[in-house]
Amino acid sequence: MIPAHIIQKIRRIHIKSGRTVNTVMAGQYRSVFRGSGIEFEEVREYSPGDEVKNIDWKVSARLGKPFVKLYREERESIVMLLIDMSASLKFGTFHGPALERVAETASVLAFNAVKNNDKVGAVFFTDQVEKYIPPKKGSSHVWRVIKEIFTFSPQGRGTDIGGALDYLAKISKKRSFVFILSDFLDQGYLKSLRTVRRRHEPIGVMIYDKGGFELPFKGMVTLSDFETSRQKVLDGFSRETRKAFRAASEAGRRRTLDLFYQAKTDMIELETGASVSDTLQRYFRQRERRIR
Repeated sequence: MIPAHIIQKIRRIHIKSGRTVNTVMAGQYRSVFRGSGIEFEEVREYSPGDEVKNIDWKVSARLGKPFVKLYREERESIVMLLIDMSASLKFGTFHGPALERVAETASVLAFNAVKNNDKVGAVFFTDQVEKYIPPKKGSSHVWRVIKEIFTFSPQGRGTDIGGALDYLAKISKKRSFVFILSDFLDQGYLKSLRTVRRRHEPIGVMIYDKGGFELPFKGMVTLSDFETSRQKVLDGFSRETRKAFRAASEAGRRRTLDLFYQAKTDMIELETGASVSDTLQRYFRQRERRIR
């Protein structure tokens, strides 16, 4: 039985995301995430003006006159959501756990895909692959994905992005748009990201809490690592300690951005206090200008 307050969260995100896609973002997604290519349909006799590169030389030789290949653009896409379920995403300062922003972001992306008649699938991961939801269409499928984010109990606590990417590379053979929703508290997955990029188009969505970059100004502060349960005591009144804490947090962010830059892969940064729809719209507009 799902607790009532969890059902309310799921329903609120489901309704809000659907409304956002139908009113604010209609058309933007479609313009930047088109079908994955073209597929062969038939051949017909060559006509003046047809491109020489489309001539089917085998058919032309067999029939004694030139024929060209006709192709049909693939309109349907697959959107895969790689959703980080590690313990660190339960952290939140002023705007609730980061996991709620993950759920809302996944919902908006899924509704955009469904509205465009695309399929949506999901891989839930921690330091291991936890669950796979095969790609499907429909609003009820979006509801299932959101529900799983709030109700699924993962076995692991840590983060293994490389493992999730390797798993996707094995199971997903058709080119997909792959959104990686995570706080990216992990390293060493550049090779896996590059491997996925050979067939698919991965896009990172870094969910972060601004409060996690600042040490509370409250004397001796005990910090707990959600993923390892380790604790550390720091002096929040010390200017040097606060500066070092901020620098370490920023260094981790920079490492992630640099890794995605090396992989020639887009990264969307989403602060937990920011609007999900506004953040995604900015990215859609930037992407649209880039591909024109």
